[in-house]
Amino acid sequence: MPVALVYPNSYYLGMSNLGIHAIYGLLSSQQNVVCERVFRENSRSTAPLSTESGRPLTDFAVIAFSVSYELDYFNIVQILKAGGIPLYAAERDERYPLVIAGGPCLTANPEPLAPFLDAVGIGEAEAILPAILPLLSESASVAREDLLKELAKVPGVYVPRIPQAPVARQWVRNLDDFPVHSIVLTPDTELGDMFLIEAERGCSGGCRFCLVHQTFRPVRFHLAESIITQARAGFQFRRHIGLVGPAVATHPHIEEILDGLLEMGAEIGVSSLRINTLTDKFLEKLARGKMQTITLAPEAGSPRLRKVINKDMTDEMILSAIVRSAEHGIKQIKLYFMLGLPSETDEDIEGIISLIKQAQEKLSSHGTRLTLNVAPFVPKANTHFQWMPMESVEVLERRLSLLKDRLPGAGVRLKSESPAWSEVQAVLSRGDAGVAGVLAGMPKFTLAQWRQTAAKHNLDVNFFAHHRWPTTQKLPWEVVASGTKTEKLQKDSQEAGC
Repeated sequence: MPVALVYPNSYYLGMSNLGIHAIYGLLSSQQNVVCERVFRENSRSTAPLSTESGRPLTDFAVIAFSVSYELDYFNIVQILKAGGIPLYAAERDERYPLVIAGGPCLTANPEPLAPFLDAVGIGEAEAILPAILPLLSESASVAREDLLKELAKVPGVYVPRIPQAPVARQWVRNLDDFPVHSIVLTPDTELGDMFLIEAERGCSGGCRFCLVHQTFRPVRFHLAESIITQARAGFQFRRHIGLVGPAVATHPHIEEILDGLLEMGAEIGVSSLRINTLTDKFLEKLARGKMQTITLAPEAGSPRLRKVINKDMTDEMILSAIVRSAEHGIKQIKLYFMLGLPSETDEDIEGIISLIKQAQEKLSSHGTRLTLNVAPFVPKANTHFQWMPMESVEVLERRLSLLKDRLPGAGVRLKSESPAWSEVQAVLSRGDAGVAGVLAGMPKFTLAQWRQTAAKHNLDVNFFAHHRWPTTQKLPWEVVASGTKTEKLQKDSQEAGC
């Protein structure tokens, strides 16, 4: 059975995504599956072709999209149109490939893409694919409607055209049943010099805005022995071993893992770190592993606002983590902040400015660079803040300008995401199936076309992006049973006090 695994963005980004490696490895390990990768760009034709053999999408029995970001929904529409595949699922029969998709944003809310998809995986691919592959292998010889009915019976499979009870999110109980590491090594990615290994899945942090916390619950860890064994295999090809997870330093055996990597002479990379886990002993091991850059996420500029988002830490804790990292030889520190969090005021922006200035002053003698990454808060489905509004684009742009004008120039680099495109992301995050008509009707994927087409289809952008929803609001994503009761999300949202 030929399967096209599609990452709806560039090869450069796709092959930096460990999830693509995991699914590609899982599908390729099946005896009756031939899996080929497809990415957004294509140098040989206007139609998307597979990387492995140059085959068009119409040659495949199944087209499987792995979706990490809402803004890639535009690329999904473009890829299907360019590939000669009818866009709407209702227009496709067994003469066309079956179109399925999965990923964290679709697990949270599949509705904006639902009219285009035959089936959606709600949860983790490893927990769903083995159950549906026998059905998919018969897709060419079974009527499409009959196949969809059978797929709808599989736990974790949402079939938009068939009435179903809320579909329960699926997750892998034992991560070591599915070791996840780099499958295809290529220099044409951001992390091309690394062999990546998944160390954990899920996050215990409990940030109220966080999609990862909700869609990858519960927190699970790969065994230290399994990680080290994979690292030894990867060390034959790459000296640089990257440990991937939302908060790798919380692994209960992280020091054993780092010791194992150091013993084999590996250089070490860690995807993200929690500020309260940066002990001197841990930082010393990272330094020995020649780690040059770390990523920390204070998220908000004041202790008050950090408490609102359930990231309770003081400025002193943040500054201590920054200084101690520099003292252990870290040359670049990336700090992530959000603008427009619920109850944010201009004083919270002043807090970011003050914090960065203090950090810069303390780093002046260490030669460590600061990079400030700023993104607008976007309410995500199935999170504690799913009812909260996004701040207006005008206010976000003013606060972003305040940061740019007031932050010291030397030693600080500021990167920011567009408030206008973040508004689009908010609509895609909290939208319903009506959003699909806008996606389908856009001749070009520009902000101007989005606004014009949304108005033409009477899509209420303000409602989906900027309206504060009552906690009794009927939600578009009630087709999904996330595993967290709505009552708990409601209670926690109220406890935030905003």
